[in-house]
Amino acid sequence: MVRIRRFEQTSLKYYQGDHIGGFLHLYIGQESVAVGTISLLGKNDHVITAYRDHGHALAVGMGMNECMAELFGKATGCSKGKGGSMHFFAPDKNFWGGHGIVGGQTPLGAGLAFALKYKGLEGCCLCYLGDGAVNQGAFHEALNLAALWDLPVIYIIENNGYSMGTSQARSSAFPKEGLAARAEGYGIDWAKIDGVSVYEIRAGVQDAVERAYKQSRPSIVEIMTYRHKGHSVADANAEKYRTKEEIQKYMNEHDPIEFWKNTLIGEDVITEDDYKQINKEAGAEAEASAEFAIKSPYPEESEIFDDIYWEVDNNTEAGRTGRHFFHG
Repeated sequence: MVRIRRFEQTSLKYYQGDHIGGFLHLYIGQESVAVGTISLLGKNDHVITAYRDHGHALAVGMGMNECMAELFGKATGCSKGKGGSMHFFAPDKNFWGGHGIVGGQTPLGAGLAFALKYKGLEGCCLCYLGDGAVNQGAFHEALNLAALWDLPVIYIIENNGYSMGTSQARSSAFPKEGLAARAEGYGIDWAKIDGVSVYEIRAGVQDAVERAYKQSRPSIVEIMTYRHKGHSVADANAEKYRTKEEIQKYMNEHDPIEFWKNTLIGEDVITEDDYKQINKEAGAEAEASAEFAIKSPYPEESEIFDDIYWEVDNNTEAGRTGRHFFHG
């Protein structure tokens, strides 16, 4: 969690220094969600998420260098500098992005789960979405198929309270129990979890993982969290649709890193000095990744059309002719 925090703080510094262009959706304040959930996964489990994806990328084991270089638009980035902040990928780690279309990853999450079931593998797909994506039609279509076909997909709603700059009270109709309670309309099991405690996240999501493994059934888990910064770095109204007092209260009383640090100190697992060392090392790693990104080359202009269509890159018949033939 500390590594994610320091990576985000460093990326913000270089964005403000004009080294990074495009969008930058920071994960500061939500680190416990990615770490708590992904720490449960095994070799046959998959992860797919939305555009606030840096935390998930680091949690699955991606390196800071490849992630920071991607933010800088450099060829050494995880998507060769062509994806930017919203499109981190690591197929070798079963991490399938990073998607900029709101809710667009949710049917893909169902598809990954379908593939697991089709191949007879015991596993699951964690598919993350923000609270603003719950009203997208694609999400409801994905839920319908997940329930109908018994797919081992776990939809994690990272509920940070605001759909960009709109509160849930003004954007979403839902039962008093929460957004995840909509699952009952599809016969899907659901849970609502406080996102400040890694223990609570792991315990709640483990139930969903077991359901996926043993019953091949979907779940929706709503995790209550809070982003300390705006929707993106371009969000100039972050302290207008939220009060400064609200933001400060969450930063002071509900910071997942402070909570976890105090938990571990209370259990005699670490000391305050240990935490300071962890923080120092994470900061140095993040700064080194920025230096790596600065020194890395930009992609060659000749490669601008590469990595768009697999068929074209691999010179298949479909790539050469523009025609796809399916044989039964």
